[in-house]
Amino acid sequence: MRAYYSLFKMRLLKGLQYRIAALAGVLTQFFWGFMYIMIFEAFYKSTSSVQPISLRELIQVLWLQQSFLALIMLWFRDTELINLITSGNIAYELVRPSDLYSFWYAKLIAQRLSSALLRCFPILIVAILLPYPYNFTLPPNLAAFVLFIITLTLGIILIVAISMLIYISIFYTMSGVGSLLIFGVLGEFFSGLLIPVPLMPNFLKNIVYMLPFRYTSDLPFRVYAGNIGTKEALISIGVQLLWIIIIIIGGRLWMNKALKKIVVQGG
Repeated sequence: MRAYYSLFKMRLLKGLQYRIAALAGVLTQFFWGFMYIMIFEAFYKSTSSVQPISLRELIQVLWLQQSFLALIMLWFRDTELINLITSGNIAYELVRPSDLYSFWYAKLIAQRLSSALLRCFPILIVAILLPYPYNFTLPPNLAAFVLFIITLTLGIILIVAISMLIYISIFYTMSGVGSLLIFGVLGEFFSGLLIPVPLMPNFLKNIVYMLPFRYTSDLPFRVYAGNIGTKEALISIGVQLLWIIIIIIGGRLWMNKALKKIVVQGG
């Protein structure tokens, strides 16, 4: 366990050094945040019907999406891991006296956290200073904030577990492009990053609620905004834990199967 913690700490500190890249990311995410807000504001003004999520709640969700994008996006890639698999240098990883799944998991979660820490605070601080109704505000109550922290933490664990499936699939496809595209597109849509889950038609909502993707971003952000109540949030935490167990166990079994068939050619 100490080895995985040391790797996590090392990768986290390394990721925090890329401040210029983080600044570019902040500016880009501000642009996308304002664009989404303008689009949905026009949508809300064009209809008189009551929507399942208010514009103010949706604005909170949009700012959280942009602030924590590095934590929730499935197309976040680790080029080093992809090259290890496709080049055959995975052999160096296999001789380490450590569990490969846990080793990679610690590395991936540290990268996401370091990237998010550099971006989230500048975005949230500036968003708080914006004029009403475009500004970011505190959650409606303390319970919503506590549940937000819990669901976001579990969401990070879940998103990295799903990301591990992408890298394991590269053992079979030998290409990171296809796996990242498939998982990235599906994950972005079904997690509500393109169309907010409350605004989806009912038949699509039923599909979304059966998949694990919405529990990585839609759940914690709507809990923060007050769109999801305490009772539903507590039930959803149980679902998050269930998905985490299923995907991590499934990922470990799949990786063990892949490693048994791996062939490394050397000169």
